[in-house]
Amino acid sequence: MRFLVVSDSHGLTDELSTIFTRHETEIEDAFHCGDSQLALVDEHLLPYRTVRGNCDFGGDLPLERVEATPEGTVLIVHGHHHDVKFDLNRLRYRAEEIGANVVLYGHSHVAGAVIEDGVLYVNPGSIRMPRGRSDKTYALIDLDAGQAAVRFYRSEDGTPVEDLDLSGQL
Repeated sequence: MRFLVVSDSHGLTDELSTIFTRHETEIEDAFHCGDSQLALVDEHLLPYRTVRGNCDFGGDLPLERVEATPEGTVLIVHGHHHDVKFDLNRLRYRAEEIGANVVLYGHSHVAGAVIEDGVLYVNPGSIRMPRGRSDKTYALIDLDAGQAAVRFYRSEDGTPVEDLDLSGQL
């Protein structure tokens, strides 16, 4: 099972469509971890299951999504209510609470992935204003029989950012 994950697009539209179109034939689902700053009905956001970030206004978007998949439970949040700029502790507690084995989040604009205690945590970075590096990034996640592989890509041209990639057992 493969997911596309983006976050923190902050008003970008064409880029969201380009990224989705680039991968739509190879993914089962697409998630946006918040701060799209777009209306829920915006055509560029429609392909993504989206959560509300701290820069998203209105109550149309949920603060979190919990998605049951054949490979387990996926928790999607923005992260501003979980203090992800400091550590992942509050995300860990929430993942444990709902039995999630994959957690997708944004907010910090810092791309990265880690597996801790059988749970995969992925921040795809930002496709508009990255922090910690110059690459504007998104991620593809492959889950298969308890194995996870996360690959990061540059939003502008889809080239890999291999130093961020992660593979391991959940």
